[in-house]
Amino acid sequence: MQIHIPGDGEIRIKHLVLDFNGTIALDGKLQQGVRERLLYLEKLFTIHVLTADSNGSATKECDGLPVKLQIIGPEDQREEKRSFVSNLLPDGVAAMGNGANDELMFRQADLAIAIVGKEGCATATLMASHIVVNDITDGLDLLLKHHRLIPTLRK
Repeated sequence: MQIHIPGDGEIRIKHLVLDFNGTIALDGKLQQGVRERLLYLEKLFTIHVLTADSNGSATKECDGLPVKLQIIGPEDQREEKRSFVSNLLPDGVAAMGNGANDELMFRQADLAIAIVGKEGCATATLMASHIVVNDITDGLDLLLKHHRLIPTLRK
């Protein structure tokens, strides 16, 4: 995906990095509408799901999805997520998440979208985001209809 943001230049995204719990899943279950959107988005991005998998359901819930699932360890999750995104650069990364462990990943990403959702969003992650949306389907739709990004991001 490539989009021109007036006053800010070009955004080029090749990778989409998604948190699992609180972002694409709630209580360990994939949220409604996510599967269908990811099937469309696989044509635009390499999709990664990066999770601590606190409910132990990520492997099952991501089965059959066009995603690369990466389960991170229990220690220093913020740094592990930051490093993961950093290793994808300079290809261009959009990240979506809501937890405190997503903050450093957001600071590395070219486009960071905070998902408030039913779990809420950690303040530090919210402050590191470029855009804030109410739920994951709104966030994914911004990438499917990326012309919506222009009015929000233009300077």
